[in-house]
Amino acid sequence: MAETTIFPGTVEWTGENPGISLKEDPDGPFTTLASFFRVMLSPHGRGHALVLLQSPQEASPGNVCLTDNEPLARWLIAEYVSHFGAWRGLPGLSSLSFRRLDSVEAEGDTVTRYGETVKAGDMTVKLEWSGLGKPFCFALSPAQSATGRHHMPSLFVGCDKATVTVNGQSRPGAPVPRDIAGQRISTAMLAFSETWIRA
Repeated sequence: MAETTIFPGTVEWTGENPGISLKEDPDGPFTTLASFFRVMLSPHGRGHALVLLQSPQEASPGNVCLTDNEPLARWLIAEYVSHFGAWRGLPGLSSLSFRRLDSVEAEGDTVTRYGETVKAGDMTVKLEWSGLGKPFCFALSPAQSATGRHHMPSLFVGCDKATVTVNGQSRPGAPVPRDIAGQRISTAMLAFSETWIRA
């Protein structure tokens, strides 16, 4: 009989969390950070949130969260995003303005390319991933997870290229290489199946 893996603890949320982090200089700071959430289950219900820092190193009107469930978005930022490696301690994260999103639309075949378009009033943000790699599934222990408190079983897809476009203007920079779970990917990846379980 096959072994069954049961993760101890409480499932806090599950859903999708693709992200794009861009740099102009591989050794320099990030120029743009975007983390998109499509949450199917959480203490705050379902919802979407795009957390976007156009000026990660400073307070700026370009640092926004577009969401259809603000309590969920605020919880995700406080408990999760603020602990993500590229986001931790950034001044831009403390200056977010929240805007009600009007629509969100996914596109692409998820084999070669993928995209998410989020609209909120006069703001349209398009996230695009291309050159997609082979999907892989892994589970980080609490000690290895971003928060240090959660099991994190996930399915990731790395990509070669990614762009963030705001009202038709492409943000500067490109993804840079990174490693996770023994896989060489980049700072832009698709997390189509992600579950955070408090240990």
